[in-house]
This record gives sequence, C-alpha cells and structure tokens, in this order.
Amino acid sequence: MSRIVVIAAGIGNVGSVQNMLRRMDCEVELTDDPARVLAADKLILPGVGAFDAGMAALAARGLDEAVHRAVTENGARLLGICLGMHLLLEKSMEGNSPGLGLVPGRARQFVPDGARVRVPHMGWNVVRPTRDSVLLDHHGEEQRFYFVHSYFAECTDPADAAGLTSHGDDFVSVLERGQVFGVQFHAEKSHRFGMALLRRFAEF
Repeated sequence: MSRIVVIAAGIGNVGSVQNMLRRMDCEVELTDDPARVLAADKLILPGVGAFDAGMAALAARGLDEAVHRAVTENGARLLGICLGMHLLLEKSMEGNSPGLGLVPGRARQFVPDGARVRVPHMGWNVVRPTRDSVLLDHHGEEQRFYFVHSYFAECTDPADAAGLTSHGDDFVSVLERGQVFGVQFHAEKSHRFGMALLRRFAEF
C-alpha cells in the first residue's frame, strides 16, 4: 500500500485516523505543509465542526489550493471524512464560504421531526451501496458505521452517490467521483467496517 498523507489543519481528530491506518500497517504522514500535500498520491481530509471554520483553517495554511491542485493537476486520490466530506462540495447551508468544489453539490441540514429525525444524527447506522464502488463491499454482510453530524451531502449528479443511509429519509453517506471520495461517518471509529473501508482506499 502507498503512503497516505493525512491533512492536519486543526479541524479533525487526525490522531484517530493515524492510529487506525497504523493498525493496518499503512505508512502515514500527518502534515499541514502545502508542499507535502501537493506531492502526495493519497490524501485524507478529516474534519469536525463548522463548514466556514473548516475552509478558513485550510485557507490560512494554503491547504485549500494545495488539495485542489493535488487532485486536479496531479491525480491524487482524496478521501474526506465527516466535515471533510462537506468541504469537497461547492458550498454548505451551514455557512457562506465556497467549498473546494471537487464534487458538485452542497451540504444541507437535517430538519428535526420528533423521534423520526433527531438532530444531530448520532450513533451506528447502516450504509447501503447503490452502485459498484471502491470503498464499499457489495457482496458481504450489512455494513454499519458510526455517525455524528447535523448536515449531509446533496450531490448535483446522483451518480456521485455510492452509498445511502436512512435517517428519516435516505441521504448520501458515501460519495465517489473519479479519484475523490467522501464518507459522512467516522470510518476511523467504525471498527472492522471502518478499517475495511480505509483499507480499500489505501489499496486503490
């Protein structure tokens, strides 16, 4: 497996991601250096918190441009986790900043609806593959992952949705567009299913 660069912009629990990758015997580097990001073959962008703060943290370090160029010019493979997935999009209802724009779409907020839809969506839930994908197992047992979020991705192109999860209605929990990937759940906290998904990304 190739080396994976985890973007340490101060917006995500990079330690948990690093620990999971090391358990998989991956070579992993944490960095906030745009030059290291630009040179990477595989990138992971973890994130928690608010959309505008996440984009501001990337921009303050020059990482927004570095990530965009790494993918669009150098063909790097990129995985966004939780807020990191939203930052791949063009915009979010949570804020006013433009996103990285690597996947057409926006992040939308769940609307509370009594016991049917509670916000935030928190806990273990099933992800259903919707098509052939790199990240998901299509022929094994039901796959469950750990979620904590109030916003979800709305893809402009339905073909970018690789996995759906139900919370009231279905929402996109896995997206794949070329070499750009996003997962709404915390793969690094999802035990064997999360490890299997990260292994597929590492081996892709």
